[in-house]
Amino acid sequence: MAINLSSVLQMMSLAETTINMKLNFKSIDQPFSNKINIEGSTYLYFGGTAYLGIPQDQDFINLYIEGIKKFGLNNGTSRTNNIQLGIYDDAEKVAAARYGAEAALITSSGYLAAQLTVKALDRLGKVIYAPTAHPSLWLAENQTRNLIPFKAWERETIERINASEEKTWVLISNSMNNLIPEIYNFDFVKEISRDKNIILVVDDSHGIGVNNNGMGAIINLPKQENIENVVLASMAKALGVDAGIVLASNKIIHLLKNTNTFIGASPSTAAGLYAFMHAEEIYSKALNKLKENMLMFETALDLSWKYEWGFPVYLLGDVNFSQHLLQKQVLISSFPYPNPTDETLNRIVLSAWHEKEDIEKLIAAINF
Repeated sequence: MAINLSSVLQMMSLAETTINMKLNFKSIDQPFSNKINIEGSTYLYFGGTAYLGIPQDQDFINLYIEGIKKFGLNNGTSRTNNIQLGIYDDAEKVAAARYGAEAALITSSGYLAAQLTVKALDRLGKVIYAPTAHPSLWLAENQTRNLIPFKAWERETIERINASEEKTWVLISNSMNNLIPEIYNFDFVKEISRDKNIILVVDDSHGIGVNNNGMGAIINLPKQENIENVVLASMAKALGVDAGIVLASNKIIHLLKNTNTFIGASPSTAAGLYAFMHAEEIYSKALNKLKENMLMFETALDLSWKYEWGFPVYLLGDVNFSQHLLQKQVLISSFPYPNPTDETLNRIVLSAWHEKEDIEKLIAAINF
């Protein structure tokens, strides 16, 4: 009997839709990990931003508990209070040394770090936003998105600044577009005339702890007398701590610490920073595990997908691929971006919490 391919595909689509209608992935009541149990079934999970698997790392959890015992659950006082915990200054010194910056500032979230930074530096010069700059970097809610290709923006920015009489400029960009993914190179800033003062603000939320052997974007930014580099990031992704960080010169950090936003905000949880300070070996071990997972995945497949070497996110071109994997009990990142009406982006995200057998099952599901 002849098989009607169109009918088979329609039946598969109907089955996939039925699976989605029955399952609720919006109200998960357990920690994210390599596996998620939903309604009696176990799904492999390849999404999120916990690239180093820190939320499930028992050694890190033990450090966090140790920090709670030493400093309590939280601290609702300002960093300018006359009575303070010394761990905040200690954590900033550790962070600056670890990432090769003159100084560091730590806030309660990456969003706060971003807003604190852009609002303070906006007063110092003319602001230019790079394409796809994260909304946390916007100075206004209704910020106009720059959607030209990054390379075209580079050339446009060089020409605009060199032709202007304005002396000080603030360039604001992500270090990468983690959704595509694409890692940006900022060497173009060296082509700007040296009589211009450039403050380069780079959001490295998805790169810090992972890219460049964990150092993130800071080591690759242009070093030049007329360029002031400022790196900010959420520490809640690879680093697994609910906090935000700014890495910059002593001058910039001093400026930021004297803003009303910094003075008025409560700090992050001391226990998390205690764990961060003592977790350098844990981060290194997790990064090595992540690299092993990426190597195993990439060498097993003839990947035509979009990805960046050393970053564990893989953009799938087929918009229906998430449904195919869901039938194999594999969950991936799948949602429209940046607007709800935009095309769905399907991405596989690897983490250090994935085991060898998890990667093997993912490969088998893809190759089916």
